[in-house]
Amino acid sequence: MHENNYAIIMAGGIGSRFWPMSTTQHPKQFHDILGIGKSLLQLTFERLNHLVPAENIYIVTNEIYEDQVLEQLEGISKDQVLLEPMMRNTAPCIAYAAFKIHQQNPNARLVVAPSDHLITNEIEFNKNIETAFETAEKEQTLITLGIKPSRPDTGYGYIQYLSDVTAENSELKKVKLFTEKPNLELAEQFVASGDFLWNSGIFIWTSKSILKSFKSYLPEMHELFEGGNKYYNTVDEKEYINKIYPTCQKESIDYGIMEKADNVFVLPVSFGWSDLGTWGSLYTHVTKDETENATVNDNTMFYESSNNMVNVEKGKLAVIQGLDDYIVVDKNNTLLICKKEEEQKIKQFVQDVRLEKGEGFV
Repeated sequence: MHENNYAIIMAGGIGSRFWPMSTTQHPKQFHDILGIGKSLLQLTFERLNHLVPAENIYIVTNEIYEDQVLEQLEGISKDQVLLEPMMRNTAPCIAYAAFKIHQQNPNARLVVAPSDHLITNEIEFNKNIETAFETAEKEQTLITLGIKPSRPDTGYGYIQYLSDVTAENSELKKVKLFTEKPNLELAEQFVASGDFLWNSGIFIWTSKSILKSFKSYLPEMHELFEGGNKYYNTVDEKEYINKIYPTCQKESIDYGIMEKADNVFVLPVSFGWSDLGTWGSLYTHVTKDETENATVNDNTMFYESSNNMVNVEKGKLAVIQGLDDYIVVDKNNTLLICKKEEEQKIKQFVQDVRLEKGEGFV
């Protein structure tokens, strides 16, 4: 295991599309969504620990989740949990971690990954990350992993690459453009063209190259975090971060840097990936009965029902009759019944509940 390998796990999201299981106080990365006895955060940490020493793995999260991170990841130090006082999207989160790590090791090689993705072929994943690490270090490129699309999905961002422009390692392709979630017609064209990939949101670069990119493309943000160099890894770090975060612009790393930089490459990969962004995406990954009903906690009885995704509290029995293609979730203090094909409305449900029923339900 390379001593210069570091990982940044982004674990500050709320995961509102997984409501009512995922709530502001206990979001989806801390849940055993797959019903296997480990949370998504724990699975992510274990996966990266095959490539990165445990002490080199940093988790960036909201300050209200500090105790949950430390409870779930036994053995890590409090210094490995980087606390954001407020949500500011992925660019500030990555800038904070990159500056802190670079001060410790200016030769650091970084992999940045969300805390809530599913990867089924970890051997292939490890091989791809190693390939990207080597190229990122040798050529000082910014690398993202692109998933070979299996369908014209409108829920993912897409990356178009230039087939005839590669890094020295010919597996990596020069990125032409990023496209946010397209409509179905456009997604079908992307998949048919053969030169588009799903954007996984997993990045690999050196601390030198990403900090240089922040200076070029997000100079104000770079200046804010550079000002913390005398505070990182000291008792004054938290005070400085709390001071600058409110002044930091909300920006994604994709829009702020990846879409603008001229040294961005994508590695086409196929390791059984899902961002587990919705109940529908979970449905495709769990065992189903003979009528295509899926449950996480197997304590449901179905009658004249098919194609449903059901998740109820442990110890509770659900009896469902006459439902087809629905999401049924009974968690915390809320029961959700929603058509699977209309699950995009769940985010709106959460907003409406917050306004009409209060924070106690979301």
